[in-house]
Amino acid sequence: MLRRLVVVLGDQLDERSAAFDGFDPACDALWMAEVRAEATVVWSHQARIALFLAAMRHFAESRRALGWTVHYHRSGQAPGQTLDEALAVDLDRLKPAELCWVEPGEWRVAEALRGLAERRGQAYRVCEDRHFLCSRRDFEGWMQGRRQPRLEHFYRWMRGRTGWLVEPDGQPTGGAWNFDADNREAFPAGGPGLRPTPLAFAPEALTAEVLAEVATRYGDHPGSLAHFDWPVTRAQALAALADFIGHRLADFGRYQDAMWTGEPWPRTLLFHSRLSAALNLKLLDPREVCCAALEAYAEGRAPLAAVEGFVRQILGWREYVRGLYWHRMPAYLESNALDAQQPLPAFYWTGDTAMNCLRQTLGETLAHGYAHHIQRLMVTGLYALLLGVRPREVHEWYLAIYVDAVEWVELPNTLGMSQHADGGFMASKPYVASGKYIDRMSDYCGGCVYRPDRASGEGACPVSTLYWDFLDRHQTRFRGHPRLKMQVNNWLRKDEAERQAIRAAAADLRAEQARQAE
Repeated sequence: MLRRLVVVLGDQLDERSAAFDGFDPACDALWMAEVRAEATVVWSHQARIALFLAAMRHFAESRRALGWTVHYHRSGQAPGQTLDEALAVDLDRLKPAELCWVEPGEWRVAEALRGLAERRGQAYRVCEDRHFLCSRRDFEGWMQGRRQPRLEHFYRWMRGRTGWLVEPDGQPTGGAWNFDADNREAFPAGGPGLRPTPLAFAPEALTAEVLAEVATRYGDHPGSLAHFDWPVTRAQALAALADFIGHRLADFGRYQDAMWTGEPWPRTLLFHSRLSAALNLKLLDPREVCCAALEAYAEGRAPLAAVEGFVRQILGWREYVRGLYWHRMPAYLESNALDAQQPLPAFYWTGDTAMNCLRQTLGETLAHGYAHHIQRLMVTGLYALLLGVRPREVHEWYLAIYVDAVEWVELPNTLGMSQHADGGFMASKPYVASGKYIDRMSDYCGGCVYRPDRASGEGACPVSTLYWDFLDRHQTRFRGHPRLKMQVNNWLRKDEAERQAIRAAAADLRAEQARQAE
């Protein structure tokens, strides 16, 4: 008799999963399935689909090598289009005494699994996800009494819990909790210069098989598989971590926000880790990633500002957004505090636009399924926010298009930080800027037909036009905002003729892009 059937989801490839505690190969088994609905609930990038499937198959093979029984359904072979449909068939066939899974990373999947088990009267157990440094219960404890959570408060609390970069007297190492003042520079006029390219992983036989299947079954999905080189095993993920720590961590903080044109991998990304996908699939543990960075600092191989900035993204931001996701779901999904109603521009799926910043960022995204956080926040996200795109459409695009997208991390970043759809619950201000910001932080504007310093008239930059229009449309909300009132006042100081010209130009942009989206 099968004692326990452990469901392993595509983003739970954790060898130390709590679901494996007490696992006995003689009477327990794993269950995994590649179901079409998980690739089509949002129209996923081909590389995103391939990454999940390749990593899942490698993980299943690694468990079989231990002598474990793995019931695995490959793409097109699952007895059902959805996860719960396929699992229901196998519950009838296998009749386990207990069904077990780790907390999913998506509210929809969690509800589907729980609902299936309860409808059938199936005994089940949901295990805590030990991958994270802050449990959902501990996060809710931290939230008690807080009307307005802020990352900085949470991050300091987490630093105290772990002792990372904290001195024996409780003060932060280096005398400050963060070193943003030393980070986030633009590249010099000549660009970032040459650096060792990030470690790439040529597809071996199993991954090549997946790529061929995805090209056949999901060839109408966006993106390309031509550049697929992601780590799909734990050994590869560990090698990618060592490569980042050894070659790029030292400059990560200084240039983490800078953007630059380059092919085939943008030189911008040479300072970034590209570890988010491996982390979100749980091929890497955040503890080992942070400890590797801390060790580099202790040994003098990376400066404090770079290490603190990197640790903050994992210990602080990554844990914070996960906590907020579960605290706010499912209502979070419908957030639209700014009443944005514009459709997502069609060029987000093609990269076909005259705006060079968007053309470069979208082109890289479609080619690789990846872009770094400032390209996401201050190019694609900024434009959607200024245009007034429906937040749920923006969320679904981000979830579909990026290989590292899992809803617990993507949704709060998109709806909360990028689109300000939660009204400031997650981040105190909307991240709005004109084309001048993009010009300062990149070389994009130099190769563009538009002028970032013009908001109306010939050569006006659509980003700058929509920036001023955003301040106009939302001036009542933000006129008294401590971090935006100066920008609103700058709008109000413009003469009426200029304001009317900007409003008209913005209305034309919205109308044209709405027509193209139809």
